[in-house]
Amino acid sequence: MSMSTHVIGFAPPDDKWKQMKAIWDACEAANVAPPKEVSEFFNGETPDEGGVEVELSFRKWEDSYRVGLEIDISALPAHVKTIRFYNSW
Repeated sequence: MSMSTHVIGFAPPDDKWKQMKAIWDACEAANVAPPKEVSEFFNGETPDEGGVEVELSFRKWEDSYRVGLEIDISALPAHVKTIRFYNSW
């Protein structure tokens, strides 16, 4: 099993996020699936209190003894306030 490293950005919760989360919560309380628009807003995942996930561009970086990722921060969307790095297997 190999490990992979991921990088995702988050736009913090705003008014739209709060509205969508309220719909999500109401659907969950009623034990019904959320509407397609709500599900797509949260990328088919349970809402993350960190905000909405935003796909980021990054590239692999390495030198003779290290391997990592580089992100051009000048290219980040203005609404992205958090960047999350994580490893998964």
